[in-house]
Amino acid sequence: MTNDNAPWHAHIYYDAPQRDAAELLRADFAEMMVEDEVPVLFVGRMTDRPIGPHPIPQFEIHFAEPGAPAIVAAIERSGLRALVHPLTDDDVADHTTLGHWIGEPLELDLSVLDPPGENKGVARFGKGDF
Repeated sequence: MTNDNAPWHAHIYYDAPQRDAAELLRADFAEMMVEDEVPVLFVGRMTDRPIGPHPIPQFEIHFAEPGAPAIVAAIERSGLRALVHPLTDDDVADHTTLGHWIGEPLELDLSVLDPPGENKGVARFGKGDF
């Protein structure tokens, strides 16, 4: 990790019994964003259904690359499963070869992701907004 401005993303997954833990972690990330403890840029809403390439409920956060160690540590402490990845111009690589799983990996629906080179860093993930 070398670029302080490089955008990163994490999807934090949960099932019904883990929802309370996910809500607590989401609140922790929102507090980090307000208190500027780490460079958290965005904390998404809880999505209690599969969406995009994600087969189970999740919420997402966006952060600058220097925040990765703190973000990963917080996710690991929560016991939740997550996919942490950079945001490049290749959505498929971001969610596969460039991604780092915390916990048991999930099989993602890669067919909904943009082909390499189409996203170009636009704040939209996959072929449709969600």
